Amino acid sequence: MANVLFTNVRILDGSGTAPFAGEVLVQGNRIARLARGSRALPTSGITVVDGAGATLMPGMVEAHTHFSWNDQPGLTAIQRMPTEEHILWCAHIARRYLDMGFTSCLGAATAKPRLDVVIRNAIESGLIQGPRYLAASQEITVPGGLGDETLPHLPFPEFSFGAVVNGPEEMRRTVRMFLKYGVDTIKLNLSGEYIAGIPAEFTPMSDGEIAMAVTEARRRGKRVAAHARSCESVKQCVRHGIEIIFHASFADEEALDMLEAVKDRHFVAPGIAWLVNTSYHAAEWGITPEAAAGMGYHRELEIACETLKKMHRRGIRILPGGDYGFAWIKHGTNAKDLEYFVKYLGFTPMEALVAATRYGGEIMMRGRELGQVKEGYLADLLLVDGDPLGNITVLQDPKRLLAIMKDGQFVKEPEVAGQARRLSVA
Repeated sequence: MANVLFTNVRILDGSGTAPFAGEVLVQGNRIARLARGSRALPTSGITVVDGAGATLMPGMVEAHTHFSWNDQPGLTAIQRMPTEEHILWCAHIARRYLDMGFTSCLGAATAKPRLDVVIRNAIESGLIQGPRYLAASQEITVPGGLGDETLPHLPFPEFSFGAVVNGPEEMRRTVRMFLKYGVDTIKLNLSGEYIAGIPAEFTPMSDGEIAMAVTEARRRGKRVAAHARSCESVKQCVRHGIEIIFHASFADEEALDMLEAVKDRHFVAPGIAWLVNTSYHAAEWGITPEAAAGMGYHRELEIACETLKKMHRRGIRILPGGDYGFAWIKHGTNAKDLEYFVKYLGFTPMEALVAATRYGGEIMMRGRELGQVKEGYLADLLLVDGDPLGNITVLQDPKRLLAIMKDGQFVKEPEVAGQARRLSVA
């Protein structure tokens, strides 16, 4: 790892404070010094990157990642991809996230039991390139719940999209199996999903089953996350201390009160782009806007937007990302979430960026060293051509990401005004 000085940059530090002109010195894998103004830090023996006024900001965090979703139009096509091809796909997608400025990702469920763990380990060992990653289990569901694709004439439970349990003891056995494999997060499906033919407001899992999952995960120091669209499922998350809540579309005032009372313990990653794209941009794959409305997605989008606005006003942490990896919401387009946070949820661009950076560091359990441009923090940095505060969509264009650094190393070499501007200074 070389020493690198970013100079002549506009620093958007991820804290929520106004950007400022300055310099940032990276030594090893950490931000060693930060200074306001130009040429304030020494350059002797340091690689200098002249940003020419570009924005330097923290790497983004995707809070609801499915590397193994393979950009197909349904769950069956994802699950039936052979394991050998599937692991290669995951490795390819991990690099795609890094190339789009996502230097950390939280796994939200994997299609096969060990895919996430294998990819995480390969990234950490340097075998492949990808974001910092926390690995998830398969989705754990109950008979008739989201992810149960078993059929009576095909008695092969391994072909099911989710791991199906029936009662607390089966839950114990399944959670222990995933913990044995080395996951960071146990994923529970606590509500339905319209596209699977199960109403989003359906809440199929018992409190006894949930309690068992949480107990076993905590025994090993691991976290639990939940697919929770229904009102009751959000309340289950709060009652059982499930830290990571995906969706939360139908949370009522009681659920919001419960969540606000313990808001420092929870994160919500709503996956707003899934609702928008499924409602209005999936016609090519047979889901016309009329069909989406018939399923319930237009109604859910409308209610979810109001729910999340209320949640935001209450100071509950809402993070971008979620369910990318289907045909109409492809991997690599994840920065669209920031635009949707502003357009649909009433976030300011600064609030959306804080959600993708500082809150991202917190959901990755590294809030004191990740997600901000700050002395002592890990050097996960983006050099952006333009001002994300003035135009949040610049983060969707890979050409506008002039340099990408993860852990003090460039995964995309600096380019400014179309030419490399990386100079070694003696």
